[in-house]
Amino acid sequence: MHRRAVLTSTGVALAALAAGWAALAIPTASADTEPTPPATAGPVATAGPPATADATTTRSPTAGPPATAPAGSPVAVHGRLRVCGVNLCNEAGEPIQLRGMSSHGLQFFPNCLNPDSLAALRTDWRADFVRVAMYVQEGGFETDPAGFTRKVDEAVVAASALGLYVVVDFHILTPGDPRFNLERAQSFFAEVAARHADRTNVLWEIANEPNGVGWADIKSYAEEVIPVIRAADPDSVVLVGTRGFSSLGVSEGADETEVLDDPVDAANIMYTFHFYAASHRDLQRATVARAARSLPLFVSEFGTQTFTGDGPNDLDSATTWLDLLKSLKVSYAMWSYSDGPESNSVFRQGTCAGTDFTGTAVLTESGEFIRTRIRGTA
Repeated sequence: MHRRAVLTSTGVALAALAAGWAALAIPTASADTEPTPPATAGPVATAGPPATADATTTRSPTAGPPATAPAGSPVAVHGRLRVCGVNLCNEAGEPIQLRGMSSHGLQFFPNCLNPDSLAALRTDWRADFVRVAMYVQEGGFETDPAGFTRKVDEAVVAASALGLYVVVDFHILTPGDPRFNLERAQSFFAEVAARHADRTNVLWEIANEPNGVGWADIKSYAEEVIPVIRAADPDSVVLVGTRGFSSLGVSEGADETEVLDDPVDAANIMYTFHFYAASHRDLQRATVARAARSLPLFVSEFGTQTFTGDGPNDLDSATTWLDLLKSLKVSYAMWSYSDGPESNSVFRQGTCAGTDFTGTAVLTESGEFIRTRIRGTA
């Protein structure tokens, strides 16, 4: 995709996530959970020595074996996921589609991913997973590796307690060359994958939206990062970003053939595709429909508006997109689980300062649309 509009909510401060992760109360899983359908950007950093996380300071108070997922939750129903052919499959080897939400950058909306919002996502929305978007630049990980690693750990623990799957998103965007952050990625994934290696519900997204670089560079990056994850976690699914803002190259004049002709040399991986419904229509849908016959795809980010992340919602195009993904059993996450002023935010402004995230009164137009869709009532 193209670069999203810069955030206009400049008052958002970089702060700690809401307190109380460890005291999370687990609500009863919904009986009608469906097992099978479901910024103000900072200046671009100049190249220099990569930041590295200090394992002695980033460890959260989350040690010990993971708790069993609540009965009826997505993780309890599906177990450990794996790639089978072109599909994401559950522990029994059955193709499934996961439906969920992506957070916005943890530095921009630090209060929107908390125990109350995740509980609402699981039991009120009936979602299957949350994507934790950890920006690397733009005030993110590179500014405080220990702090942002801790935020990711806390989100993984809280979502896991609810029986949600979690996509840990190493959110590179500017610069678009993932190799700029290669050593940061290796350090981050070595630490976090080791800490959560006993969990069966974590997926690893190693590069959000590569852009301005060729597929060969993206592939090379993937083949240097995936072994780091596999050293600690040999079985979890890894999501690999594609050229042109994860458009399979379409946004830069290519298509899926470059991946088909030179796939990443790794097993149990999927390739990501991102779209914004008001900007991306027939060409992109045709590409996904064609590519899904040969490649395992995962839509780890989409929006109902333009590629800027703002403007009018095109719910007709979004519906056509989600109908296509449902028919292909391609999993998806919508951007974003936040309460900013842009139309991509699913919550009304001010919602994240409170504790009520259920029902439709707290939702924007895009929020009502996606909640209804995930709940399976339309």
